[in-house]
Amino acid sequence: MLHTLAVLVENHPGVLIKVAGLFARRAYNIESLTVCQTEDPEVSRMTIVVAGDDQVIEQVRNQLSKLVVVHSVVDLTEKSVVDRELALVRIPINSETRSEVFQTVDVFRGRVVDMGRSNITVELTGDIDKIDAFVHALRPYGLLELVRTGKIAIMRSEA
Repeated sequence: MLHTLAVLVENHPGVLIKVAGLFARRAYNIESLTVCQTEDPEVSRMTIVVAGDDQVIEQVRNQLSKLVVVHSVVDLTEKSVVDRELALVRIPINSETRSEVFQTVDVFRGRVVDMGRSNITVELTGDIDKIDAFVHALRPYGLLELVRTGKIAIMRSEA
């Protein structure tokens, strides 16, 4: 099962390598990782997606919490969150496929951000399932390049 961890860390050089090293030493694969400064310039937030059962994730959380540079670790997996991912996809087009590709982009509410003679680049945001479905729908046309940010997540506001 995939778990999404929100990790608040000190915003200093070398922190990312310490956190990533913890995963590497224990042979846990990071499925996605995003890092950015928070509203406090001294603190960064890492959103880490990692596979494992509850016991493995608890061990990861405990090990992360022991690092001096880590302020907090929260498993967002079972919580009510808003999550998104950004993808940029470069797709070949020609006169025969142009309208079908553009229709697919429209269905997924993508946005063309660059266009050349023989290809387009599409920007798409959404949850992971939406991005996966979009990529799957475009595969028959060929993918020249695919870049994804990895998941970001934030707790939903209370009603």
